[in-house]
Amino acid sequence: MLGLTVPRHRLGAVLAGFSLVAAGVAVQVTPAAAATPHRILFDNAHAETAGNADWIVSTSQPDPLGQDSSPSAETDWTGALSSWGVALQKTGGYSLKTATSALTYGGSSATDLSNFDTLVLPEPNTLFTTAEKTAIMTFVKNGGGLFMISDHTGADRNNDGEDAVEILNDLMTNNSVDSTDPFGFSIDSLSISSDYPSAIGDSSNPVLHGSFGTVTKSLIASGTTATLKPADNSAVKGLLYRTGYSGNTGAFFATSTFGSGRVAFWGDSSPIDDGTGQSGNTLYDGWNDSGATNAALALNATEWLAGGSSGGGDDGGGSTCTSAQLLGNNGFESGSSTWSSSSGVITNSADESARTGSYYAWLAGYGSAHTDTLSQSVTVPAACTTATLSFYLHVDTAETSTSTAYDTLKVQVLNSSGTVLSTLATYSNLNAASGYTQRSFSLAGYAGQTVTLKFTGTEGSTLQTSFVIDDTALNVS
Repeated sequence: MLGLTVPRHRLGAVLAGFSLVAAGVAVQVTPAAAATPHRILFDNAHAETAGNADWIVSTSQPDPLGQDSSPSAETDWTGALSSWGVALQKTGGYSLKTATSALTYGGSSATDLSNFDTLVLPEPNTLFTTAEKTAIMTFVKNGGGLFMISDHTGADRNNDGEDAVEILNDLMTNNSVDSTDPFGFSIDSLSISSDYPSAIGDSSNPVLHGSFGTVTKSLIASGTTATLKPADNSAVKGLLYRTGYSGNTGAFFATSTFGSGRVAFWGDSSPIDDGTGQSGNTLYDGWNDSGATNAALALNATEWLAGGSSGGGDDGGGSTCTSAQLLGNNGFESGSSTWSSSSGVITNSADESARTGSYYAWLAGYGSAHTDTLSQSVTVPAACTTATLSFYLHVDTAETSTSTAYDTLKVQVLNSSGTVLSTLATYSNLNAASGYTQRSFSLAGYAGQTVTLKFTGTEGSTLQTSFVIDDTALNVS
């Protein structure tokens, strides 16, 4: 019954056979078309401007809008990648930032990878640390996009003994997440002086035929290629090949997937170089090379990596949205099915009442120091513009205070590492009332991220407070 004021006792009425482990579970929210900008992070923490390199979208970092909030030409932002950045910015569908410190995933930094859909590594020239490699690989595995741009072997611009070929291969083969050829390719130790690699004939591929144009050729001006290993990852695909090559060798541009995320590889930095940048750098305008279609390739690939195109790989649910309720066993009538929780949380005990049906989730209510958790995983389609979490909550308590919150229920969003990204709400004994009240929250702000949805009920040392949840939902449209 609702309105319990005595400590709960979980006995025979508790659903039998539960041995559930309290754990947060991933809620993957992929980018919503138009309504939610695709969030792109360009790395500039690994010597991307060493020597003549100038692989930045703007000198204003982390936010290029600080240089010009409404750029219309590549020279409005300063950097050899300004054409790339300005082209994305002008669409109104992208939010760009630059990382200037170590890459993290699950931290509090504004440039933490959990805040982005895609990471661009434009010819890094220092090795990633062990922690950074874990962060990058986990980000991709959990649904992020990774754009790796190499250069020819020996292009050690800062003379530290490492070039982009070695650095990117090290990322793929020497990390704590998966070092067994996770993407299905390795970068060749080559220095190819010049070529115009051609695109394969695949009219349905969103990178070659995307909203930014059709890709026919790219450019090598001292670059390298990759060797594909589809036996290690069947998703790997070569899209442009060095002249005279095909199949698993000589791939100049390739894509793959890893976990829920996407990966793109480009064998040279010259195609993304727009010839403009900071004073003193010797740059090459490959972006506008008349013999290639590098701009379309870079922009289509960025869109695909961020989840903005359909076809050609796992796009996190496609480019259309079907209105639906996505939580499984949302009324708890199937017991432990789909949910993870502390022992005894999902119950049909007669000491409380379900809003509908027989079962419900009951957190706390012991009248002694205690913590309960409840969670579930769900994937939200890419093109859905709304994602609304709702549930019905009843709170009853034996506490008498009208001002002090002794017992609490937190509704939180965490990343896959367990770091709290947001506390949607905190309820307490002060919210006690008869009957159920529906609570609703938007999860649209987490589009493109893998997050953890978690209810945590925490009770003090005396006097019970029960947090009773029923009829949950995650409605998308």
